[in-house]
Amino acid sequence: QVQLVESGGGLVQAGGSLRLSCAASGRTFSTYTMAWFRQAPGKERDFVAAITWSGGNTYYADSVKDRFTISRDNVRNTVYLQMNSLKPEDTAVYYCAADRFRGGYFSGLREPQEYDSWGQGTQVTVSS
Repeated sequence: QVQLVESGGGLVQAGGSLRLSCAASGRTFSTYTMAWFRQAPGKERDFVAAITWSGGNTYYADSVKDRFTISRDNVRNTVYLQMNSLKPEDTAVYYCAADRFRGGYFSGLREPQEYDSWGQGTQVTVSS
């Protein structure tokens, strides 16, 4: 497994912005597909965004498209989630996940069970 450590969560007013970071251990980060998921209390863990190994392809949930941007820095072994125009319904624990074996697009990219490594999560709270 690879170790993933998220940071950057916090409390923000509706309409504000936050940037989450996820730092990964290991020498082969640049080969992983990386993703962000989120989980609100009492709800399932939902897909937010994913990015392939080179950063050339990104994928988003409809609910965050045009507001959130996923990116990665393969030198710093870090993936980011820039979140703009935040809404109260974005409130959740945000998790970083890694798929170490496929690197590119795969059909289960939006499914949490397809990822083999997870961070501990960071809380994002958006007040109205």
